Amino acid sequence: MSTRTPLGPLPVGIQQRVEIVKTLYRNAEIVILDEPTAVLTPQEAEDLFRIMRDLTARGVSIIFITHKLKEVLAVADRITVMRAGRVINTVNPAETDSAQLANMMVGRQVILTVDKEDHEAATEILKVEGLSVRDQRDLETVHNVSFTVRGGEVLGIAGVQGNGQTELSEALTGLRSPTAGKVTIDGKDLTGKRPRVITEAGLGHIPEDRQRHGLVLSYSVADNMALCDYYRAPFSSRGVIQPKALDENARKLISAFDVRTPSPFVNAGKLSGGNQQKVIVARELSRGNVKLVIANQPTRGLDVGSIEYIHSEIIKMRDRGVAVLLISAELDEIMALSDRIAVMYRGQIVAVVEAKKTTREQLGLWMAGAHVETAQ
Repeated sequence: MSTRTPLGPLPVGIQQRVEIVKTLYRNAEIVILDEPTAVLTPQEAEDLFRIMRDLTARGVSIIFITHKLKEVLAVADRITVMRAGRVINTVNPAETDSAQLANMMVGRQVILTVDKEDHEAATEILKVEGLSVRDQRDLETVHNVSFTVRGGEVLGIAGVQGNGQTELSEALTGLRSPTAGKVTIDGKDLTGKRPRVITEAGLGHIPEDRQRHGLVLSYSVADNMALCDYYRAPFSSRGVIQPKALDENARKLISAFDVRTPSPFVNAGKLSGGNQQKVIVARELSRGNVKLVIANQPTRGLDVGSIEYIHSEIIKMRDRGVAVLLISAELDEIMALSDRIAVMYRGQIVAVVEAKKTTREQLGLWMAGAHVETAQ
Protein backbone atom coordinates (compact mmCIF):
# COMPACT_ATOMS: atom_id res chain seq x y z
CA MET A 1 0.00 0.00 0.00
CA SER A 2 1.35 3.47 -0.92
CA THR A 3 0.33 7.06 -0.27
CA ARG A 4 -1.29 7.02 -3.73
CA THR A 5 -3.65 4.16 -2.86
CA PRO A 6 -7.32 5.31 -3.10
CA LEU A 7 -8.83 5.49 0.39
CA GLY A 8 -12.42 4.59 -0.53
CA PRO A 9 -12.00 0.82 -1.04
CA LEU A 10 -9.78 0.38 2.04
CA PRO A 11 -11.17 -1.10 5.30
CA VAL A 12 -12.81 1.34 7.70
CA GLY A 13 -10.04 0.74 10.24
CA ILE A 14 -7.38 2.10 7.91
CA GLN A 15 -9.62 4.99 6.94
CA GLN A 16 -10.04 5.94 10.60
CA ARG A 17 -6.30 5.88 11.26
CA VAL A 18 -5.67 8.13 8.25
CA GLU A 19 -8.30 10.54 9.57
CA ILE A 20 -6.64 10.68 13.00
CA VAL A 21 -3.21 11.36 11.46
CA LYS A 22 -4.69 14.03 9.18
CA THR A 23 -6.34 15.82 12.09
CA LEU A 24 -3.18 15.82 14.19
CA TYR A 25 -1.05 16.96 11.22
CA ARG A 26 -3.20 20.08 10.73
CA ASN A 27 -2.31 21.39 14.21
CA ALA A 28 -5.96 21.96 15.01
CA GLU A 29 -6.82 23.92 18.15
CA ILE A 30 -9.98 21.86 18.74
CA VAL A 31 -9.90 18.13 17.98
CA ILE A 32 -13.05 15.94 18.02
CA LEU A 33 -12.31 12.22 18.28
CA ASP A 34 -15.38 10.03 17.74
CA GLU A 35 -14.73 6.42 18.86
CA PRO A 36 -11.06 6.68 17.78
CA THR A 37 -9.93 3.46 19.50
CA ALA A 38 -12.50 1.14 17.94
CA VAL A 39 -9.92 -0.18 15.46
CA LEU A 40 -6.76 0.08 17.57
CA THR A 41 -4.85 -2.47 19.63
CA PRO A 42 -4.49 -1.75 23.36
CA GLN A 43 -0.92 -0.59 22.74
CA GLU A 44 -2.00 1.68 19.87
CA ALA A 45 -4.77 3.10 22.07
CA GLU A 46 -2.23 3.91 24.78
CA ASP A 47 -0.07 5.66 22.17
CA LEU A 48 -3.10 7.73 21.14
CA PHE A 49 -3.80 8.64 24.77
CA ARG A 50 -0.22 9.84 25.18
CA ILE A 51 -0.63 12.02 22.09
CA MET A 52 -3.89 13.38 23.50
CA ARG A 53 -2.21 14.27 26.80
CA ASP A 54 0.65 15.99 24.96
CA LEU A 55 -1.84 17.98 22.90
CA THR A 56 -3.86 19.14 25.90
CA ALA A 57 -0.62 20.13 27.66
CA ARG A 58 0.08 22.36 24.66
CA GLY A 59 -3.33 24.00 24.97
CA VAL A 60 -5.31 21.95 22.44
CA SER A 61 -8.95 21.27 23.35
CA ILE A 62 -10.12 17.67 22.75
CA ILE A 63 -13.66 16.34 22.68
CA PHE A 64 -13.38 12.56 23.11
CA ILE A 65 -16.59 10.71 22.20
CA THR A 66 -16.65 7.06 23.28
CA HIS A 67 -18.79 4.36 24.86
CA LYS A 68 -15.73 2.73 26.48
CA LEU A 69 -16.04 3.68 30.12
CA LYS A 70 -12.52 2.68 31.15
CA GLU A 71 -11.01 4.89 28.46
CA VAL A 72 -13.00 7.98 29.28
CA LEU A 73 -12.17 7.58 32.96
CA ALA A 74 -8.48 7.26 32.10
CA VAL A 75 -8.08 10.28 29.79
CA ALA A 76 -10.84 12.80 30.44
CA ASP A 77 -10.62 15.90 32.63
CA ARG A 78 -14.41 16.20 32.66
CA ILE A 79 -17.04 13.67 31.58
CA THR A 80 -20.43 14.68 30.16
CA VAL A 81 -23.01 11.90 29.90
CA MET A 82 -25.73 12.09 27.25
CA ARG A 83 -28.88 10.00 26.94
CA ALA A 84 -31.61 10.31 24.30
CA GLY A 85 -30.08 13.52 22.99
CA ARG A 86 -29.97 15.26 26.36
CA VAL A 87 -27.14 16.04 28.77
CA ILE A 88 -27.69 14.01 31.94
CA ASN A 89 -24.72 15.20 34.01
CA THR A 90 -21.12 16.44 33.91
CA VAL A 91 -18.79 14.85 36.44
CA ASN A 92 -15.15 14.74 37.51
CA PRO A 93 -13.49 11.38 36.70
CA ALA A 94 -12.00 11.23 40.21
CA GLU A 95 -15.49 11.42 41.70
CA THR A 96 -17.22 8.68 39.68
CA ASP A 97 -16.74 5.12 38.39
CA SER A 98 -17.87 2.87 35.54
CA ALA A 99 -21.03 1.71 37.33
CA GLN A 100 -22.24 5.26 37.99
CA LEU A 101 -21.52 6.33 34.41
CA ALA A 102 -23.38 3.29 33.05
CA ASN A 103 -26.35 4.09 35.29
CA MET A 104 -26.47 7.66 33.95
CA MET A 105 -26.13 6.47 30.34
CA VAL A 106 -28.98 3.95 30.55
CA GLY A 107 -31.14 5.22 33.39
CA ARG A 108 -30.88 2.03 35.43
CA GLN A 109 -28.32 -0.20 37.08
CA VAL A 110 -26.23 -2.09 34.53
CA ILE A 111 -24.23 -5.28 35.15
CA LEU A 112 -20.88 -4.54 33.50
CA THR A 113 -19.40 -8.02 33.97
CA VAL A 114 -20.50 -11.05 31.96
CA ASP A 115 -22.03 -13.79 34.11
CA LYS A 116 -20.45 -16.86 32.52
CA GLU A 117 -19.85 -20.22 34.16
CA ASP A 118 -17.51 -22.94 32.91
CA HIS A 119 -19.22 -25.08 30.30
CA GLU A 120 -18.15 -28.37 28.76
CA ALA A 121 -17.77 -28.06 24.99
CA ALA A 122 -19.40 -30.79 22.92
CA THR A 123 -18.74 -32.07 19.42
CA GLU A 124 -17.21 -30.06 16.60
CA ILE A 125 -19.80 -27.93 14.76
CA LEU A 126 -17.80 -25.56 12.52
CA LYS A 127 -14.63 -26.74 10.80
CA VAL A 128 -12.61 -24.41 8.58
CA GLU A 129 -9.71 -25.89 6.63
CA GLY A 130 -7.15 -23.92 4.61
CA LEU A 131 -9.60 -21.12 3.79
CA SER A 132 -8.42 -18.31 1.52
CA VAL A 133 -10.58 -15.34 0.47
CA ARG A 134 -10.08 -12.32 -1.79
CA ASP A 135 -11.67 -8.92 -1.14
CA GLN A 136 -13.40 -6.55 -3.55
CA ARG A 137 -9.99 -5.32 -4.75
CA ASP A 138 -9.12 -8.94 -5.69
CA LEU A 139 -6.44 -9.00 -3.00
CA GLU A 140 -6.11 -12.06 -0.78
CA THR A 141 -7.14 -10.88 2.68
CA VAL A 142 -7.64 -14.33 4.24
CA HIS A 143 -4.80 -16.79 3.70
CA ASN A 144 -4.90 -20.50 4.54
CA VAL A 145 -6.98 -20.12 7.72
CA SER A 146 -7.95 -23.21 9.72
CA PHE A 147 -9.85 -23.54 13.01
CA THR A 148 -12.77 -25.33 14.65
CA VAL A 149 -15.65 -24.30 16.92
CA ARG A 150 -17.38 -26.85 19.12
CA GLY A 151 -20.90 -26.86 20.42
CA GLY A 152 -21.14 -25.12 23.79
CA GLU A 153 -18.15 -22.83 23.33
CA VAL A 154 -17.45 -19.29 22.17
CA LEU A 155 -14.42 -18.88 19.92
CA GLY A 156 -13.47 -15.22 19.72
CA ILE A 157 -11.64 -13.81 16.70
CA ALA A 158 -9.50 -10.90 17.91
CA GLY A 159 -7.63 -8.52 15.64
CA VAL A 160 -7.34 -4.94 14.50
CA GLN A 161 -10.09 -4.27 11.99
CA GLY A 162 -8.93 -4.73 8.41
CA ASN A 163 -6.96 -7.93 8.96
CA GLY A 164 -9.38 -10.19 7.11
CA GLN A 165 -12.15 -10.60 9.67
CA THR A 166 -14.83 -9.14 7.40
CA GLU A 167 -13.91 -11.36 4.45
CA LEU A 168 -13.68 -14.41 6.72
CA SER A 169 -17.18 -13.79 8.04
CA GLU A 170 -18.56 -13.22 4.54
CA ALA A 171 -17.02 -16.47 3.27
CA LEU A 172 -18.46 -18.47 6.19
CA THR A 173 -21.96 -17.02 5.73
CA GLY A 174 -22.17 -17.28 1.94
CA LEU A 175 -21.79 -13.58 1.18
CA ARG A 176 -18.42 -14.09 -0.52
CA SER A 177 -16.97 -17.13 -2.32
CA PRO A 178 -13.63 -18.43 -1.01
CA THR A 179 -10.79 -19.06 -3.45
CA ALA A 180 -9.51 -22.12 -1.58
CA GLY A 181 -10.28 -24.27 1.43
CA LYS A 182 -13.28 -26.02 2.93
CA VAL A 183 -16.06 -25.05 5.35
CA THR A 184 -18.23 -27.68 7.06
CA ILE A 185 -21.07 -27.17 9.54
CA ASP A 186 -22.02 -30.23 11.59
CA GLY A 187 -20.20 -32.44 9.08
CA LYS A 188 -21.90 -30.97 5.98
CA ASP A 189 -19.69 -29.38 3.31
CA LEU A 190 -21.04 -25.87 2.72
CA THR A 191 -18.05 -24.31 0.99
CA GLY A 192 -19.19 -21.50 -1.32
CA LYS A 193 -22.89 -22.26 -0.84
CA ARG A 194 -25.57 -19.57 -1.00
CA PRO A 195 -26.64 -17.85 2.26
CA ARG A 196 -30.03 -19.58 2.28
CA VAL A 197 -28.45 -23.04 2.05
CA ILE A 198 -26.08 -22.23 4.92
CA THR A 199 -28.90 -20.72 7.00
CA GLU A 200 -31.06 -23.81 6.50
CA ALA A 201 -28.11 -25.94 7.67
CA GLY A 202 -28.29 -24.25 11.09
CA LEU A 203 -26.51 -20.88 10.88
CA GLY A 204 -27.57 -17.84 12.87
CA HIS A 205 -25.80 -14.72 11.59
CA ILE A 206 -25.47 -11.36 13.34
CA PRO A 207 -23.76 -9.34 10.58
CA GLU A 208 -21.13 -6.62 10.90
CA ASP A 209 -23.32 -4.04 9.14
CA ARG A 210 -26.80 -4.40 10.59
CA GLN A 211 -28.42 -1.94 8.18
CA ARG A 212 -26.86 -3.34 5.02
CA HIS A 213 -26.83 -7.08 5.68
CA GLY A 214 -29.09 -7.57 8.69
CA LEU A 215 -32.29 -5.64 7.99
CA VAL A 216 -34.52 -4.32 5.24
CA LEU A 217 -35.02 -0.87 6.73
CA SER A 218 -38.18 -0.11 4.74
CA TYR A 219 -39.82 -3.33 5.97
CA SER A 220 -41.71 -3.59 9.24
CA VAL A 221 -40.25 -5.10 12.40
CA ALA A 222 -42.58 -8.08 11.91
CA ASP A 223 -41.32 -8.67 8.36
CA ASN A 224 -37.68 -8.36 9.42
CA MET A 225 -38.17 -10.89 12.20
CA ALA A 226 -39.19 -13.50 9.62
CA LEU A 227 -36.60 -12.77 6.91
CA CYS A 228 -34.91 -16.16 7.34
CA ASP A 229 -38.11 -18.23 7.19
CA TYR A 230 -40.73 -16.12 5.41
CA TYR A 231 -41.09 -18.70 2.63
CA ARG A 232 -41.88 -21.56 5.02
CA ALA A 233 -44.77 -22.44 7.30
CA PRO A 234 -46.26 -20.87 9.33
CA PHE A 235 -45.28 -17.60 7.61
CA SER A 236 -46.18 -18.79 4.12
CA SER A 237 -48.88 -21.09 2.80
CA ARG A 238 -48.82 -22.12 -0.87
CA GLY A 239 -46.62 -19.16 -1.68
CA VAL A 240 -48.82 -16.63 0.11
CA ILE A 241 -47.54 -14.70 3.15
CA GLN A 242 -49.64 -15.16 6.30
CA PRO A 243 -49.84 -11.75 8.09
CA LYS A 244 -51.33 -13.22 11.27
CA ALA A 245 -48.40 -15.59 11.72
CA LEU A 246 -45.92 -12.74 11.13
CA ASP A 247 -47.71 -10.59 13.72
CA GLU A 248 -47.84 -13.36 16.35
CA ASN A 249 -44.16 -14.20 15.86
CA ALA A 250 -43.13 -10.54 16.09
CA ARG A 251 -45.12 -9.85 19.28
CA LYS A 252 -43.63 -12.94 20.92
CA LEU A 253 -40.05 -11.96 20.02
CA ILE A 254 -40.56 -8.27 20.89
CA SER A 255 -41.56 -9.36 24.39
CA ALA A 256 -38.89 -12.06 24.79
CA PHE A 257 -36.00 -9.93 23.52
CA ASP A 258 -37.13 -6.57 24.94
CA VAL A 259 -37.32 -4.75 21.60
CA ARG A 260 -38.47 -1.17 22.19
CA THR A 261 -40.90 -0.43 19.36
CA PRO A 262 -44.35 1.17 19.36
CA SER A 263 -45.69 -1.58 17.12
CA PRO A 264 -44.60 -4.65 15.10
CA PHE A 265 -45.63 -2.68 12.01
CA VAL A 266 -43.15 0.20 12.47
CA ASN A 267 -40.42 0.22 9.84
CA ALA A 268 -37.15 -1.16 11.21
CA GLY A 269 -35.31 1.92 9.92
CA LYS A 270 -37.13 4.07 12.49
CA LEU A 271 -35.78 2.14 15.50
CA SER A 272 -32.68 3.09 17.43
CA GLY A 273 -29.43 1.26 16.64
CA GLY A 274 -29.73 -0.84 19.77
CA ASN A 275 -33.26 -1.93 18.97
CA GLN A 276 -32.37 -2.64 15.34
CA GLN A 277 -29.67 -4.96 16.66
CA LYS A 278 -32.17 -6.61 19.02
CA VAL A 279 -34.45 -7.32 16.05
CA ILE A 280 -31.59 -9.18 14.35
CA VAL A 281 -30.60 -11.01 17.53
CA ALA A 282 -34.21 -12.01 18.18
CA ARG A 283 -34.64 -13.35 14.65
CA GLU A 284 -31.32 -15.22 14.47
CA LEU A 285 -31.30 -16.74 17.95
CA SER A 286 -34.96 -17.74 18.17
CA ARG A 287 -34.92 -20.20 15.27
CA GLY A 288 -35.11 -23.76 16.52
CA ASN A 289 -32.50 -25.36 14.26
CA VAL A 290 -29.58 -23.04 15.02
CA LYS A 291 -26.34 -24.99 15.55
CA LEU A 292 -23.84 -22.20 14.88
CA VAL A 293 -23.98 -18.48 15.56
CA ILE A 294 -21.56 -16.13 13.80
CA ALA A 295 -21.69 -12.79 15.58
CA ASN A 296 -19.65 -10.11 13.81
CA GLN A 297 -19.21 -6.89 15.82
CA PRO A 298 -22.52 -7.62 17.62
CA THR A 299 -22.41 -4.57 19.92
CA ARG A 300 -20.75 -1.93 17.73
CA GLY A 301 -22.14 1.53 18.43
CA LEU A 302 -24.56 0.35 21.13
CA ASP A 303 -25.19 1.72 24.62
CA VAL A 304 -24.05 -0.25 27.64
CA GLY A 305 -27.60 -1.46 28.34
CA SER A 306 -27.95 -3.02 24.89
CA ILE A 307 -24.43 -4.45 25.17
CA GLU A 308 -25.32 -6.09 28.49
CA TYR A 309 -28.42 -7.68 26.94
CA ILE A 310 -26.75 -8.99 23.78
CA HIS A 311 -23.84 -10.44 25.77
CA SER A 312 -26.28 -12.36 27.94
CA GLU A 313 -28.10 -13.75 24.88
CA ILE A 314 -24.84 -14.95 23.33
CA ILE A 315 -23.90 -16.77 26.54
CA LYS A 316 -27.39 -18.33 26.71
CA MET A 317 -26.87 -19.80 23.23
CA ARG A 318 -23.45 -21.14 24.25
CA ASP A 319 -24.94 -22.72 27.36
CA ARG A 320 -27.62 -24.41 25.22
CA GLY A 321 -24.86 -26.19 23.30
CA VAL A 322 -24.71 -23.89 20.27
CA ALA A 323 -21.30 -23.13 18.75
CA VAL A 324 -20.56 -19.39 18.71
CA LEU A 325 -17.98 -17.64 16.54
CA LEU A 326 -17.54 -14.10 17.90
CA ILE A 327 -15.71 -11.55 15.75
CA SER A 328 -15.10 -8.25 17.51
CA ALA A 329 -12.71 -5.32 17.54
CA GLU A 330 -13.54 -4.85 21.23
CA LEU A 331 -10.87 -6.74 23.13
CA ASP A 332 -12.79 -6.50 26.42
CA GLU A 333 -15.77 -8.12 24.71
CA ILE A 334 -13.62 -10.90 23.26
CA MET A 335 -12.05 -11.67 26.64
CA ALA A 336 -15.35 -11.51 28.54
CA LEU A 337 -17.33 -13.83 26.25
CA SER A 338 -14.80 -16.23 24.75
CA ASP A 339 -13.72 -19.66 25.92
CA ARG A 340 -10.92 -19.68 23.35
CA ILE A 341 -9.44 -16.78 21.40
CA ALA A 342 -7.92 -16.85 17.91
CA VAL A 343 -5.91 -13.80 16.84
CA MET A 344 -5.94 -12.67 13.20
CA TYR A 345 -3.08 -10.66 11.74
CA ARG A 346 -2.75 -9.89 8.03
CA GLY A 347 -5.27 -12.53 7.08
CA GLN A 348 -3.84 -15.39 9.11
CA ILE A 349 -4.56 -16.99 12.47
CA VAL A 350 -1.35 -16.31 14.40
CA ALA A 351 -2.42 -17.65 17.81
CA VAL A 352 -5.18 -19.72 19.41
CA VAL A 353 -5.28 -19.60 23.21
CA GLU A 354 -7.63 -20.28 26.10
CA ALA A 355 -9.20 -17.03 27.25
CA LYS A 356 -8.30 -17.72 30.89
CA LYS A 357 -4.63 -18.19 30.05
CA THR A 358 -3.89 -14.94 28.23
CA THR A 359 -3.84 -11.19 28.88
CA ARG A 360 -4.89 -8.04 27.05
CA GLU A 361 -1.25 -7.13 26.62
CA GLN A 362 -0.31 -10.45 25.02
CA LEU A 363 -3.30 -10.36 22.70
CA GLY A 364 -2.47 -6.79 21.79
CA LEU A 365 1.07 -7.78 20.81
CA TRP A 366 -0.20 -10.58 18.57
CA MET A 367 -2.79 -8.24 17.04
CA ALA A 368 0.02 -5.85 16.13
CA GLY A 369 2.15 -8.64 14.64
CA ALA A 370 4.72 -8.80 17.44
CA HIS A 371 6.14 -12.21 18.39
CA VAL A 372 4.05 -13.90 15.71
CA GLU A 373 6.62 -16.66 15.28
CA THR A 374 6.11 -17.78 18.90
CA ALA A 375 2.34 -17.64 18.87
CA GLN A 376 1.58 -20.61 16.67
